[in-house]
Amino acid sequence: MNPAQAPGAYRPRRQSESRFLQLRGLRHHVRVWEPSADRPLRGTLLMLHGWMDVSASFQFIVDALADNWRVYALDWRGYGLTDRSGADSYWFADYLADLDRLLDALSPAEPASVVAHSMGGNVAMLYAGVRPERIARLVNLEGMGLPATEPSQAPQRYQQWLDELRDPPGPRYFASIDEIAQRLMRNDPRLSVDKAEFLGAHWAQALPDGRLELAGDPAHRIVNPVLYRVEEAVACWRQISAPVLLVVSERFNDWHAFVDSPEYQQRLGVIRELSTVRIEGSGHMLHHDRPDEVARLIEGFMT
Repeated sequence: MNPAQAPGAYRPRRQSESRFLQLRGLRHHVRVWEPSADRPLRGTLLMLHGWMDVSASFQFIVDALADNWRVYALDWRGYGLTDRSGADSYWFADYLADLDRLLDALSPAEPASVVAHSMGGNVAMLYAGVRPERIARLVNLEGMGLPATEPSQAPQRYQQWLDELRDPPGPRYFASIDEIAQRLMRNDPRLSVDKAEFLGAHWAQALPDGRLELAGDPAHRIVNPVLYRVEEAVACWRQISAPVLLVVSERFNDWHAFVDSPEYQQRLGVIRELSTVRIEGSGHMLHHDRPDEVARLIEGFMT
């Protein structure tokens, strides 16, 4: 379904087009918003979405940009219009390798300016430390890592992973775009109806029987068997040479208490050039809740 034709859906100010790249054996979808030909080009931005999201999620930010940017947005493997891996679970390190090959294709000669949300922000932060010469500037939208784990948690985590492989989650079906939109608004009460309907059309793919299936491989919902190792993440962050802007949402739950904790602030302290901004009146999906403010922060930071 064309989201522009969905009743009451958000109407994009800038239209995107789809391109496909073969990366590491999978056909990856890249959404592209080309710059206007009658205005000076400000630059190029690469946007990376979060877990169980899609590249079209950045439409509202793109529409709010004041300057003339070329914008690329990737669908990670197993999301949106990108191929599913065919495996029974996904491995985080694959996202790093996919990003590495994507930059070979889109920005081989110069470092990239990256905007990344949630899981995408975590991938970008690690990558910026592993390949510091490939990232010019990074805006990280709520991609903050995870609380520390202990080695003693490993047996239970591996057990959970094995159990979920034995009884994996199945696809999620919906009867209409409106039903998906209602679910999105339950998850994010700040999301308006028109934006929810726009996103719903991109989050789903139509089946021959008329039902809609979420455009995300159910295998993404299987727990990661590898514990989050703070020391490894911090070692990567320590090698980041690009300026980083961390944008966080309004503090409203225990998760944000963790982010404000001294332990977490100590982690951030290893990043050489870091700025942090909190956007009040927003939730985790702050690029949906406050796209105008997020766009203003991006442009101010990138330029």
